[in-house]
Amino acid sequence: MSGPSPENIACPAELTIHEAGTSVTLSPEGIASGRFWVEMLLSSQVDDEMTAMRCFLPPGVITHWHSHPRGQLLFVLDGRGQVQREGGPVIEVRAGDSVWFAPGERHWHGATPDCTFSYFCAQAVSGGTAVHWAEAPEAAR
Repeated sequence: MSGPSPENIACPAELTIHEAGTSVTLSPEGIASGRFWVEMLLSSQVDDEMTAMRCFLPPGVITHWHSHPRGQLLFVLDGRGQVQREGGPVIEVRAGDSVWFAPGERHWHGATPDCTFSYFCAQAVSGGTAVHWAEAPEAAR
């Protein structure tokens, strides 16, 4: 069996510069209450490597419930967002705040109804994935 192809290696063996805005795409359908912009910075399906992205959500767009097998660090870049872990309260976050979601912890995050929300997030790969998607929260239905 051969190793991972170069485009699937999230942690390059040498200095790599990703120019801002060069890989911005719309989010996949079915993972949030609406589409949002995603800029993949590191992408991998190789266990123990990292994935990382910047996301830009319009007002009111929130993700579906999901979890990360090795946890997720979310750092708010701009605007106001909301986060909720399953069974917990909805908490508002602002630029400069960081949020840690524990491994396997079901949660969602998104923009407040009246403000855009952008964030950077990083999560490690386990079992070939960095995220497990589920259903929409009641707030988005």
